[in-house]
Amino acid sequence: MRYDDEHWQLPIKIDSTSNGEYAPLPLPKINRIANALAREVTAARARRLAMPRRRFLCSAAGAASTLIAFNTVNADAGRRGGHFAVSAEAGFDEGLAFKQLGGEEFIFDVQGHYVVPPSLAMTLKPACAADHSRLSRDYMRCLGADSFIKDIFLDSDTDMMVLSFIPSRRDAEPLSVAEAAATREIVARMEGSHRLLIHGRVNPNQDGDLDDMDELAERWGIAAWKCYTQWGPDGRGFFLTDADTGIPFIEKARRLGIRNICVHKGIPFGRRSYKHSLCTDIGAVAARFPDVNFLIYHSGYIPGQTEGPYDPARGEGVDELIRSVLAHGLRPGSNVYAELGTTWRLLMRDPDEAAHCIGKLVKHLGEDNVLYGSDCVWYGSPQDQIQAFRAFQISTEFQERFGYPAMTPILRAKIFGLNAARVYDIPLAEVLRRSRNDAVTVARENYRNHPAPHFLTYGPRTRREFLALLRR
Repeated sequence: MRYDDEHWQLPIKIDSTSNGEYAPLPLPKINRIANALAREVTAARARRLAMPRRRFLCSAAGAASTLIAFNTVNADAGRRGGHFAVSAEAGFDEGLAFKQLGGEEFIFDVQGHYVVPPSLAMTLKPACAADHSRLSRDYMRCLGADSFIKDIFLDSDTDMMVLSFIPSRRDAEPLSVAEAAATREIVARMEGSHRLLIHGRVNPNQDGDLDDMDELAERWGIAAWKCYTQWGPDGRGFFLTDADTGIPFIEKARRLGIRNICVHKGIPFGRRSYKHSLCTDIGAVAARFPDVNFLIYHSGYIPGQTEGPYDPARGEGVDELIRSVLAHGLRPGSNVYAELGTTWRLLMRDPDEAAHCIGKLVKHLGEDNVLYGSDCVWYGSPQDQIQAFRAFQISTEFQERFGYPAMTPILRAKIFGLNAARVYDIPLAEVLRRSRNDAVTVARENYRNHPAPHFLTYGPRTRREFLALLRR
């Protein structure tokens, strides 16, 4: 029996897919067992309900059954620090499943990407294969913005997204700011211009990039800056505290009036310039520039390193972000925000690690300073991340033992979008009013009468695919 076609893809995707910034992590045995059990459970329940398996997987009950299977395997392995709060009955009752996994939160995904490997783009649209040599790095036209919009706005509950960039020289960007603006215009033609914002990517250690900031601000209407402190044209990164790169970048951002700076921290690109991937510099610049918001992408998380209780002596990962902030006198509610793109997706593998990571971020940075991001479309539609986060709960034991918060509806709503709306100065009442009957909402309601999610991921899933992507 094949499990690699869309009819056997689980609606909650726990696999080895990466976002192209780190080598895919092999799936641990416990997750492989959980996936196998979920396939068995969903097949059995589809038969019991006399439903085609594909239709059952597309239902909320299918997602609930998958999470229930994950809970079973995690509990058997002694993982009790976190779990997905889904009742057993939800696996058979669509209405109950939707009540537990659905929601009306305002969901603002602050890290989205419109980029996938060329081979997959051509697979999704084979006619592009003939044009591959001509398209070169414009292969994203093969995938098309319609597919992006379907994954993000139709197959998930996402209301708004910020479209970000990956590190590169400006003459070799997989997605240029012009292409990002074109994607935003497509949404605008759907009368949904408020739904998609874009970043301006800046490499302060690359000649001319600081000068380009004027055009990014004035011509493209960017909502924030994006930088990668571990990246450089010569392979060497920088610190935001560096007098010749980081500080001039922050000062110019302030002068241009765009005071949201999104900083890739964690997910190191290898050992070279590894120190620049750590959050050591964040507390210092946040304290020096209190009128600038620092959105720490990935929260400093390092794939392959397990997050436990806060350890100020660790010097890496999420702990280094927290240590840096606390060391400079910044307390919950400061101008430092922890973003969960890829981080939450990897934490879904281990609910105990998820409890520690989410718990300590909220505890030390504040319930208003954690932001939801998906890093999609690398991981396909983000709906599974949304459903898993809606169901995730930190155990009472961990709450009492480590001082972590309970995952209440109010806290979830803040992380899902209310916090980001404040950071990006989004007039929430106006956005909700405009979106109530806009073209995206109408298309979503019509689509969901006959949904057709694919449950596929786009990023590299093996080291070979990852290295092939780097070569491109």
